[in-house]
Order: sequence, then structure tokens, then C-alpha cells
Amino acid sequence: MKSLKSAVMDSHKDSQNIEVAIQKGKEKIYPTKNTIGEKVRIQMEAILQDRLADSIDLQTQAKQAHWNVKGPNFIALHELFDKIAEESEEYPDLIAERIVQFGGVAEGTVQVVANRTNLPVYPLVLMTGREQIEAFSHTLAVYGELIRTTIKQAAELDDPATADIFTQISRSVDKNLWFIEAHDQAEK
Repeated sequence: MKSLKSAVMDSHKDSQNIEVAIQKGKEKIYPTKNTIGEKVRIQMEAILQDRLADSIDLQTQAKQAHWNVKGPNFIALHELFDKIAEESEEYPDLIAERIVQFGGVAEGTVQVVANRTNLPVYPLVLMTGREQIEAFSHTLAVYGELIRTTIKQAAELDDPATADIFTQISRSVDKNLWFIEAHDQAEK
């Protein structure tokens, strides 16, 4: 019987081997009867992996803002950031499930997300509600643009179901950006 340390090390080696294979373009694709061509599924999976990382990062940035907001609008912003974090929990799930439907492996660990996200780094020390609004609205705007680009990519690859998933996400992100920006617009 292997020791716990040995089992953990073997598991870590397996993870490293899988990661090396992925980086070399030898992704593990599971067989599926999905009629979308394998080439399209592989192309969409690569795009989806990036959006999965971005979506997980978005959710953690919303929580970062929620936990650390200060100032006279504290309760309103605290609740709004939390509402956005809760709504954004759905995005990674939708995306990860689509990856798996294509025969891929959803890569959503913290380590992968940190290396793959395209979102701006969220500042850790923001003191005012206005600073939180500015930082998080920038994150939402960048994320929204990435989502709209993915809608176009899915359409170009003739994958309307994936485009529809991202259209759904886009509507939610645009609405949340409006809610966040409305706080700052009222003060100007």
C-alpha cells in the first residue's frame, strides 16, 4: 500500500504529465457522438478554456471587491458586489460543461486560472467605494469584450449553441456593468 505522501506525489506527477501534454498540443479528447466536427470542437475547447479561467477570475474579483469595499455607500456596494459574484458563479459551470460536452477536460484549478486569465490584475489595496467601482467596472468591461469576441468566434466556427451560451453571459455582464457604473455616474 502506498503512503499518503507517495500517492500525492504520483498524483502530482500525473497532473504535470497531463499539463505537459496539453502544452505540447496533445490534448486528451474523449470520444463523443457529438456531430460537431473534431477540428471545431478542439478549436472551441481552446477558446472555452480561456473563458473558463476568465470567468473564475471574474467571480473571485467580485468577491474581493465585496469583502473590501469601504465608504459611505458600503452596504449598497457590498450587496451589489456579492450579487454579481453569485450571478457569475453560473458562468464557469456553463463553460466547463460545454468543454466536457466536446470531449475535453475542464481546467479550472486556481493554478491554471492564474496562468490563463486575460483579466486585469485586481488591486488588493483599494480604500474607497469609488476605487472599487473603477477597478471592478474595468474588469467587467474587459470580460464583456472577451465574451463578445467569443460569440463571434463561435459563430465563425458554426457553433450556435456555444454562441448562445456566451450571449446569455453577455447580457448578464452588461447589466452588471450598468449597475456598477450607475454608482459612479451619479456622483459626477
